[in-house]
Amino acid sequence: MKLLQSRYFWVITSFILLFGYWQSCTKDDQILDLPSSLTGKELISKLTTTAPTIDGVIDDVWKNAAKLDFAATVPDPGNNLFSGYINETYKGTLRSMYDNDYIYFLAEIVDAEKNVKSAPWYFNPTTSRWAQEPTGRTYNSSGVLTREGWGEDKLAFLWNIDNSTAKFNSLTCYASCHVFTPYVDYSVSPAIPKSNASSGNHYTNGVNEKIDQWWLHPNRGFLFNNMDDNYQDWAGGPSVTNLVGGSGNGRHFDDLVVSGASSTWPFAPSYTADATQGSFNNRQNLKLDDTGAVVTVPAWVIPNENNYEFIQGTDTLAGGKAVKITKVGLNGVLTYNGGTIDPNVGTDYQRIGDPVSGGIGPKSIPGSVVTPVLKGRADINCYSNYTGSGWVYEFKRLLKTSDKLKQDIDFTKDKVGDQLADQPFGVAVFNRSNYQHAIKPNLLLKFQK
Repeated sequence: MKLLQSRYFWVITSFILLFGYWQSCTKDDQILDLPSSLTGKELISKLTTTAPTIDGVIDDVWKNAAKLDFAATVPDPGNNLFSGYINETYKGTLRSMYDNDYIYFLAEIVDAEKNVKSAPWYFNPTTSRWAQEPTGRTYNSSGVLTREGWGEDKLAFLWNIDNSTAKFNSLTCYASCHVFTPYVDYSVSPAIPKSNASSGNHYTNGVNEKIDQWWLHPNRGFLFNNMDDNYQDWAGGPSVTNLVGGSGNGRHFDDLVVSGASSTWPFAPSYTADATQGSFNNRQNLKLDDTGAVVTVPAWVIPNENNYEFIQGTDTLAGGKAVKITKVGLNGVLTYNGGTIDPNVGTDYQRIGDPVSGGIGPKSIPGSVVTPVLKGRADINCYSNYTGSGWVYEFKRLLKTSDKLKQDIDFTKDKVGDQLADQPFGVAVFNRSNYQHAIKPNLLLKFQK
């Protein structure tokens, strides 16, 4: 009884209990009270028994997951690849949850404008020719902006598959980014060095290295509630016939695999053909009045449609709303089976307002025909919602997909008992652009029990 009454007994007992609890926790279990907001680089995925509905509406269950505030900045690769966007910063937040089967993400990106139209068609009455808006900002020789970009708002994630990419843990997105890399061109004799000054490629640095790329792309899956699931690989890499700088772009759609190799320099691998899915350019070449010079014009149009962002693949099939353009006149008039479009009447098909920052007419023709992504490309269920002040991106994926080709990250691969392993990742934010994007590297996903 005296022992029970002793303060020393309670001190010792409390210490034993506390030590036992501490010993029972893993490193990621030590967060007892999750804060409402996180700073730094760690995104904590909260264990949940209630799955959020993936619909772009923020359910109350998301209140249980802490926000990671981040700011992504457009870097300067040193080769003018991101010229006109360098040092721009785009802010957002990330949240994550998981259950026994899925991992869930909620991304909120601040954006004053909704941009999902990519290179829409317009008619130039001065030249009597059809043209597409640039996907990125264009400048004259003096560096003066001549036309605002007509690219898309996009979001991308990169993950290290099976911890295969050695530099990923320290460099994340930069681990596969090769820009301004000199190389030796063996396609000519004698071989000559080249600077690769105007392009950038993504490929890993070893034949066994792979990176999982999740790409929320308005032209690929956006309409069909999927992110486009891609991967990056070696693609011939820097060691092919002493080629420094690689042989090409190592980004591929899921389900594509190496099918052979080129018999000529740079002896890079070839890949299986992608099934018709995702999107394709809405363009074709026709002769003016069937006999003149060859010009590029839209392939498909929905007559009298206003302010449409895409043409769906189903609309190009028999009975669909879209019609195929079969002829273009010297004055730009388009002919299709059953009618014509005269872009010289009014400004419905022309640029309007300020020539630099102005808009396009209400009947401007979309630059893309879109179809759903399929099979391995459709692993990530996503819903996008523009609120008027920014984007809400809500998406989920199985912790372990049915992937047999090592093109997806397996969140369960390195788990110890019930504990899922930390995963480094990087985020890219695109704002009304094609390839110019901001980067937030060196983030870390942690799983909270």
